[in-house]
Amino acid sequence: MFTGNIFALIVVGVGAVLVLQYRDSLDSAGIGSSIWSDTMLLGILARAAVCVSAGVSVLAVGWLYRLLFSPLEVLRSPDDVGYIAENGRSRAQAANDVRRRRKTGDLPPVYPNGWYRVLDSQLLERGEVKNVTVLGEQVAVFRGQNGKVHVLDAYCPHLGANLGVGGRVVGGCLECPFHGWQFRGDDGKCVKIPYAEKVPEFAKVRSWPTCEVNGQVLVWFHCDGEEPHWTVPEQEEVIKGEWVYRGRTEHFISAHIEEIPENAADVAHLAHLHTPSIVSGVDLRYMKNSWGFLRHEWKAQWEPEPEPNQHCSQMLVKHVFKVFGHDWHLLDVHVVARQVGPGVVFLLFNHSFLGRGLIMQCVTPVEPLLQCVSHIMFYQSNILPVVPKFILKAECIQVQYTHLSSTFERDVMIWNNKKYISKPLLVKEDSAIQKHRRWYSQFYSENSPRLQYQRDTLDF
Repeated sequence: MFTGNIFALIVVGVGAVLVLQYRDSLDSAGIGSSIWSDTMLLGILARAAVCVSAGVSVLAVGWLYRLLFSPLEVLRSPDDVGYIAENGRSRAQAANDVRRRRKTGDLPPVYPNGWYRVLDSQLLERGEVKNVTVLGEQVAVFRGQNGKVHVLDAYCPHLGANLGVGGRVVGGCLECPFHGWQFRGDDGKCVKIPYAEKVPEFAKVRSWPTCEVNGQVLVWFHCDGEEPHWTVPEQEEVIKGEWVYRGRTEHFISAHIEEIPENAADVAHLAHLHTPSIVSGVDLRYMKNSWGFLRHEWKAQWEPEPEPNQHCSQMLVKHVFKVFGHDWHLLDVHVVARQVGPGVVFLLFNHSFLGRGLIMQCVTPVEPLLQCVSHIMFYQSNILPVVPKFILKAECIQVQYTHLSSTFERDVMIWNNKKYISKPLLVKEDSAIQKHRRWYSQFYSENSPRLQYQRDTLDF
């Protein structure tokens, strides 16, 4: 948008200069004169060149500003990453083929109990409403006039209008765009029907337990409707403004939600999938054959936390970057990845040269086998923004969430094409994987929803 406006400005400016110069030339030569001297032409071209140069300079300054200071925003679509498009086919066609043919396996419940990110706080202004898909449901997310965020089921119980599409915020209520029914954000109860004398007691929509932490709006899901079992911790440096927002990325992954955090316990895959350097690319077919002199070494350990934080686990990672077999300690980094429940991970990293920061990774089920994975970067405010932007781009666009300088999108390619195996064939060195599955099982209940396939049959 910015580039297009500047280009249009340049064109208009050059055209204006030419028109004005042509008019002046006619006036000086006399009305109706067709004489246009070489001197006049050279003057016009010189002015045009100045306008073009000025426009290009503005573009360059704008690009440099965005590079150095603007937050990084990279949002991938569901078909952008992890699929191989061959024989002239589009990525969307390749993705549809993979999803149709892939065997899913014997899956656990698809929606574990816990907190899930809905959207960034900065994307919801006071008095604004948005329609969001989360956990297979349509919800209306709105910020009341007092600044408090509420999440309601999107469909009005009257005649089914979507409250998040055209709905209007009235104080702390959300007004249906169809007939003007107003639903209170705190509990979802209908408090006003413009044309009715009385509001029925049972007129209400579900109100989701909601919190706003570290610049994120999250909702609590429990299959039995139980109240939240734990809270999402606030990062002190973010609350105090010592660490500031530096950008976010977003990927969509076609897999079961449990397969994504399970990577933290799968230590063995680091040495195989993530040893090739970041410049080796993300295509699994070619990355082993390039840039062999740049390598990564990993030391990692995953452990669950004891009570009262049994819903948390930690992965400790030490990364070493090697050039021609020699350690390049400038890029050594220590990461503590703390998972809180099934859908939130705090990646705290400390670098001797580049400083300290946080990446908040959130995994939110959109549908049973479609996960939205976002990475939100907060970094020291006294560090140039280009530094955390580089880290975020390396860490989240091209990197698995605990792997500085190895590629996340390599993992996406694996996840998008793999089958879930409920009873995997493991060796002794894979013991942490089974340990992780036992820990993760606490987020399932007897009534947790499972994926069900509907098959059409012909009965004669």
